[in-house]
Amino acid sequence: MWHNKKVSVVLTSYNEKDSIRETIDGFFKTGVVDEVVVVDNNAEPGSIEEVRKTRARLVFEKKQGHGHALQKGMREAAGDYVILCEGDGTFNPADVYKFLSYGDEFPVVLGTRTNTSLIDPGTGMFYLRRIADVLEAKLIEYLFWTDTLTDVGCTYKLLRREVIKNLEPKWIKGDSHFVTEITLHVASRNIPFVEIPVAFRKRTGKSAVTGKFSDVAKWGVKLLVFILVFWVKMLLEKIGRKKNYDCKFKLQNL
Repeated sequence: MWHNKKVSVVLTSYNEKDSIRETIDGFFKTGVVDEVVVVDNNAEPGSIEEVRKTRARLVFEKKQGHGHALQKGMREAAGDYVILCEGDGTFNPADVYKFLSYGDEFPVVLGTRTNTSLIDPGTGMFYLRRIADVLEAKLIEYLFWTDTLTDVGCTYKLLRREVIKNLEPKWIKGDSHFVTEITLHVASRNIPFVEIPVAFRKRTGKSAVTGKFSDVAKWGVKLLVFILVFWVKMLLEKIGRKKNYDCKFKLQNL
């Protein structure tokens, strides 16, 4: 509980068997998390057993994809504040205090992994990946003329319940790009947000998305295309709304 508001944490489980239990326990140890919802997304053998050793609530999502799992978790979470995170040990559960402190004022709080003083050695956030994340985040910032963005792919986020309810019908992606899609919807719809630096540590196990440099490069190109397509779509929607408004205005004044 945080200022009389219920706090939920959503974790996805796929390749996180060796770290998921410690991550869950870490969030409960903060004393402010009311529930942890773990979404089993066709996880590796042994994952279910690890989760069931904790106080977390386990749910299942058969559609493969990080985005599908996060969406399932958000639907299942009961909190007024819903915090998205990873179960692979890369993020520090104690950073939940930062998110909740800013969540009092902002309906959306986005984490950023680009502060070098908070990046541990051996993480997946190497120099070129960090530069790519910053550049694509800045692209979103300038395309939608929004507040400062420095990280396009950080899962660690806080969303108030009402924001999730409003955005849920608009979700597009079910894969790893969904993390960026959340930021795109927030930026394009002028939802107030703030970005805060979070600790980023070496993950336990192998990433299913960005394990190699070639994987990161492919991911970055696909993400760039998605950002631009999303921007064009929102631009066309805005033009369409303006035309409808102008048409109704003329009819009313005939």
